[in-house]
Amino acid sequence: MKNNKSLKIRFLGGLGEIGKNMTALEYGKDIIVIDAGVAFPTDDMPGIDLVIPDTTYLVQNKDRVRGIILTHGHEDHIGGLPFLLKEVNAPVFGTKLALTLAENKMYENHITNYSFNSVKPSSTVKLGCFSVEFIHVNHSIPGAVALSITTPVGVIFHSGDFKVDLTPISGDIIDITRISEIGKKGVLLLMCESTNVERPGYTMSESVVGETLDKLFAENFRHHFSENENYYGHNNS
Repeated sequence: MKNNKSLKIRFLGGLGEIGKNMTALEYGKDIIVIDAGVAFPTDDMPGIDLVIPDTTYLVQNKDRVRGIILTHGHEDHIGGLPFLLKEVNAPVFGTKLALTLAENKMYENHITNYSFNSVKPSSTVKLGCFSVEFIHVNHSIPGAVALSITTPVGVIFHSGDFKVDLTPISGDIIDITRISEIGKKGVLLLMCESTNVERPGYTMSESVVGETLDKLFAENFRHHFSENENYYGHNNS
């Protein structure tokens, strides 16, 4: 007899590539999906607007999908959501900003039958045999979370996209304390974002990025104002 009581993890996109992030966790009759992103076409894909994950397995098992979880609101994590929801009617969970950005995509694709559920960091939702805790992390967009997923065989920790930013624009640093507590209790599997992990050094804080943008805007405003002043001054002479 086939043993259906084992944890299965299916990477439907985002593994070894940038874009179309989507991971499915399956145990028994329950499936949860983490993210539903897109990738953008390369030069060898003429006429293609978006590249979406292959969701055939989820569509074939749509009655077993207990929920879709969004880690944050970037295109490579939410861009494929309307295409998935056209085929799989499952509740969606994410922070307020992630859901707001995703809702615009529902409107653009004329999808009205969907269930969005806003969550806050430190909250937990029960989806079938899975218990999902949302943990605040820093990223280049607010409202990013990591996931601590309790399964019947152990804890799966999914970092989402993150950075250790000690001066984040959102005000709150990554919840290292809670992550440490989870680690001490024991984690069966860590699924960790790895973009640029092989590059030496550190990524600058988002607050530094903001200061640079403010400086560039100010310089261009002064330049634009000076040009207009010279133009109108010349015409009035």
